Amino acid sequence: MGRYDRNMMCISEKENESLRHKTVAVVGCGGLGGYIIEMLGRLGIGKIIAIDGDVFEDTNLNRQILSHMENLGRPKALEAWERMKLVNPDVEILPVINKIDESNAKTILQRAEVVIDALDNISGRLILQNACEELGVPLVHGAIAGWYGQITTIFPGDRTLDKIYSGLKGSEIKNPLGNPSFTPALTASIEVSEVLKLLIGRGELLRNKMIFLNLLDNNFEIIEL
Repeated sequence: MGRYDRNMMCISEKENESLRHKTVAVVGCGGLGGYIIEMLGRLGIGKIIAIDGDVFEDTNLNRQILSHMENLGRPKALEAWERMKLVNPDVEILPVINKIDESNAKTILQRAEVVIDALDNISGRLILQNACEELGVPLVHGAIAGWYGQITTIFPGDRTLDKIYSGLKGSEIKNPLGNPSFTPALTASIEVSEVLKLLIGRGELLRNKMIFLNLLDNNFEIIEL
């Protein structure tokens, strides 16, 4: 059990053991998703459904922890599986090399107890919200742009993304700010902490509120929704 000794300084042995029997879906294996999968695996989550239809490109190398010079052109979801074999072979990665859409979302996500949004587009996030609501599972949302990030936890019926992206349904926001290496890492960390609280049933969640990270000015604000 030495692998998890330091985890059990903040979660109990029983909670730690329970994580082995949990299934979490990560939608997107890029900037946010790569860090999320890495941290979930080191926590010992039993099964991680890693969903992404894209392959790695050289523009991913500045921030996506799963990308490196030797796997450019390789499917991101498959590389998540390869990575976890090195990090924690006790964790089962279920790679899905496909993009979530209205026709497949419920089928792909039906085994998950928590779904994590690591996407980079509004339409996909709204599809996730709808699917999670129909499946009755919580959704942890995260988004990044430049120095900024946001995280919230959404339960079925909350419709939180409708409030965040009010008036933007069917459109996309271009990101002129880019994404450095550190913003996805921090945003992903907070998303994972929300997932852990959901799985062990302990701690205060970012439900009906959103934390907004402004790393340029060191301003962290919780916004009531």
